[in-house]
Amino acid sequence: MREMTNIALIGFGAVGKSLAETIRDKHDWLKERYGLDAKLVAISGRSKGSIYDSEGLDLEELLEVFNETGNLESYPKGIKGLSSMEIITETNAQIIAEATITNIKTGEPTLSYVKAALSKGKHVVTSNKGPAALAYNELQKLALENGVQFRIESTVLSGTPAINFSTESLAGHKITSVKGIINGTTNYILAEMEQGRPYEDALVEAQRLGYAEADPTADVDGWDAVAKIMILGNVVLGGDLRSSDVERTGITGITMEDVEAAKAEEKRIKLIAEAYMEDGVVKAKVAPTWLPLSDPLANVNGTLNAITVMTDGLEEVTVIGGGAGGLGTAHGLLSDIIAIHRH
Repeated sequence: MREMTNIALIGFGAVGKSLAETIRDKHDWLKERYGLDAKLVAISGRSKGSIYDSEGLDLEELLEVFNETGNLESYPKGIKGLSSMEIITETNAQIIAEATITNIKTGEPTLSYVKAALSKGKHVVTSNKGPAALAYNELQKLALENGVQFRIESTVLSGTPAINFSTESLAGHKITSVKGIINGTTNYILAEMEQGRPYEDALVEAQRLGYAEADPTADVDGWDAVAKIMILGNVVLGGDLRSSDVERTGITGITMEDVEAAKAEEKRIKLIAEAYMEDGVVKAKVAPTWLPLSDPLANVNGTLNAITVMTDGLEEVTVIGGGAGGLGTAHGLLSDIIAIHRH
């Protein structure tokens, strides 16, 4: 029997709660299938308190109590009141699963959390784009120095494999570029425009359905896609991209006339993010692109995401799947936990 894997969860929003529920529901199957005896020992939520029990939390009871009260500290056992940093540095967790809100400008406070965990010799899995986009190479070096792993599968396409697919499943292939639809909000808006709905109306509907925030700037101006293509460019192609290196054009300038003109040429407009090699340097761009209908990416509609990886062996390989949602993102985190356990 393999030893138990102690996990601390930082962040208890939709993603964190979904991860806790998934570990509860799949515990026995994970143990049987992978030999992974996953034990959640601590949880910290920004406004929901914190709880720690070195012997493991009873997730059935904890989630029931939380659903009734909205507070982790209503759980009758364990140590309460620890800060997120204390949970990272002072508990017996071996893996820190980080699922807090992204700050793409500074990466904080998550960047400090990740550095502290890696420096303490603890593995980190995160769904937070901030540290992955802003400091991937630095954090990967810190992880290697301390003999642990820093894994970020769910930062790009949620639970749909993108990073591990490119770096592990395609191992042995030389990858020359990665391009894709990596923002579901803009993909939904453009698909609605093709159906005849003006941009403003499509945006309002996206907000009503919860696909777009009240302030949609990060999506429609391309900043979310910039962060994700920086991650892909740095991780998959070995670049050192900064946000200022990425050419960026959002979709706010796309008109119904543009959409109709593309249709007349049997093309479809998609917000495409691409990282590629040019003269030995990794470069990246985000821009609305007219794709021929024969391109697999042209047929990815709604809130689906997709990436196409260019290789020297298989040429183009495309992966399509959901790119958002608490459950999908939680499964991305879980896949990284399983990968750490396997290694």
